[in-house]
Amino acid sequence: MRLPRSVDTADIAGKVVLVRSDLNVPLEAGRVADDTRIHASFPTIRLLLDRGAREVRVCSHLGRPKSEEDRARYSMEPVRERLAELVGDERVQVLENTRFDAGETKNDPAFARELAEGCDLYVNDAFGSAHRAHSSTVGVTELLPAYAGLLLLDELTHLGRLLGDVERPFVLVSGGAKVEDKIGVLQSLGGRADEVLIGGKMAEDVRMESPFTFDAVLPADVVAASAFEAGAETEVTPFDALPDGWLGLDIGPDTREDFARRLAAAKTIFWNGPMGVFEWPAFAEGTFAVARAVADADAFSVVGGGDSVRAVQEAGVADRISWLSTGGGASLELLEGKELPGVAAIPSA
Repeated sequence: MRLPRSVDTADIAGKVVLVRSDLNVPLEAGRVADDTRIHASFPTIRLLLDRGAREVRVCSHLGRPKSEEDRARYSMEPVRERLAELVGDERVQVLENTRFDAGETKNDPAFARELAEGCDLYVNDAFGSAHRAHSSTVGVTELLPAYAGLLLLDELTHLGRLLGDVERPFVLVSGGAKVEDKIGVLQSLGGRADEVLIGGKMAEDVRMESPFTFDAVLPADVVAASAFEAGAETEVTPFDALPDGWLGLDIGPDTREDFARRLAAAKTIFWNGPMGVFEWPAFAEGTFAVARAVADADAFSVVGGGDSVRAVQEAGVADRISWLSTGGGASLELLEGKELPGVAAIPSA
């Protein structure tokens, strides 16, 4: 895989640096509810400060503002306050939400010039937005010397291992609501994997009509619910024998044991997508069982996607996963074999 040049090679002392970070964090009551992505931006920001940057201007999008009322809801002020608390260096400035300018998502040269004005170089550390050709990810690279941040490079390096000669057995685990969301990455990696385990709603789609040329392991049993409600009546039933009107909202105990056994034998694992509606306690055990099995395996393991990352964190096993990718759509597109515009715009190492 082609790797872009690293910020570690840049001449930084005395420079004003524009950094594209991924600070698209959840907010509650005007405060940052989860600062994981802010912490993930630290290594690059710290390197710039330690190497003597005169100023570090951090830009990011936050949410999907569509109206004037959204400007207050998606202001970067809570992020700015949290970053200031954690970094404690007056050289770091957080710019306003890039998506407040309509030109951002159109890769408008005028907005790119506005972002680049007064800066000496640019660093893209936002892997989660690297699959988008926006002003803050592509446009500015035409105006400033561009480098990849440490987090961006880590994502490319770890995910790239799944595209090379992996250690086998290679087990792919996929779940979530829709097979269409993952069909590209499953077609790319599934044919190379030794086993593909599928749970969640997408298992029902595959059972009815599989779009794949390879065999997938589907659940043997599910935790069925009488309605799509957290407190609905439940019972364990065979996967292909749900009572009329009932819904399969988690993989059942036999499937958990089977998936765990297959994962225990793996040497390389990629997991994206929960096994059911794990936000509700009655339907969480299947997803948590997979999280524990991935962590217990003597394997190089990559967990991608917000729900799967959240699951390993809630299961208390995040520190035993080789790489947690928060790239979302960027991770899936990279693993599909697509070129990411934000990466392609940076010169090679």
